[in-house]
Amino acid sequence: MTSYVALGDSITVGMGDPMPDESWRGWAALLASAMPHLDFHNLAISGALIRDVEREQLPRALELRPAVVSVVAGVNDTLRRTFDVAAIAASLAHTVGALRAAGATVLTMRLPDPGRMFGLPGTLARPLARRIRAVNAVADAMAARFATLHFDVAGHPATYERRMWSVDRLHPSERGHRLLARSYCALLELPPQQWPGAEPSSPPPTRRAQVGWMATKGTRWMIDRSQDLVPYMLHMMVAEWWYGLRGTAERLDATIQQETAAAVSARSTPSGADWEEPPSRLVPWLAPMDAPLTNSDR
Repeated sequence: MTSYVALGDSITVGMGDPMPDESWRGWAALLASAMPHLDFHNLAISGALIRDVEREQLPRALELRPAVVSVVAGVNDTLRRTFDVAAIAASLAHTVGALRAAGATVLTMRLPDPGRMFGLPGTLARPLARRIRAVNAVADAMAARFATLHFDVAGHPATYERRMWSVDRLHPSERGHRLLARSYCALLELPPQQWPGAEPSSPPPTRRAQVGWMATKGTRWMIDRSQDLVPYMLHMMVAEWWYGLRGTAERLDATIQQETAAAVSARSTPSGADWEEPPSRLVPWLAPMDAPLTNSDR
């Protein structure tokens, strides 16, 4: 077990943190640089749902017998018509449980509210906020059940600063990726001298580059979602307006809260006998190195 494996979607792919060769780096690679004694494998795929992580990425991760695994996904689930909190809970429980049973230290995350990042109107922001709260409630429950190292991005004071996000406001900027990496370094109790620096190493993208990105990749994303999310977003907006007009909007909150509670309850285990907690939250492969890297080396 001498590897760190990253599972997830485009955030873990590294989108928002471009390299000179037009590849992506991202927070997982920055975190890996603080653990050079572990081989790094990034299995994340742009657009992945939590079920994709379970079905496609988890088997490959288990084959690598990793010491550390990050599982960060869920934003794409909130942006799909097929959102199903029970299915999300089942996939996340299986994924995290299997990794912990294999002896890996698992990193998980509470996700930020995409509606707040996008600056959407209330009739659309509120439905998305309900969904991300449901995903986070599931993630919190799985983190508690399987003793993961759980980072609360949603509650971090710097999360919603504009400089932490790329032009699309969906993926972190380089500064945002560095915040994620450093936060996990703290949770892993790595020596601070091994952490990646907090300040960006590359100049921010020019306005021309930002416009070009939105005109190409941003437009592609909207086209991909136009037959799935966009029509359903209109449905959610109408429902929000209708319930709000009748003064019964709390019913929408109550419904998803009940669904979430049922999904979490179905994945709980009174005995916890399906896995065994390691004797220490810091696995041996994360011990400080004799000659740690400094921030200037990254």
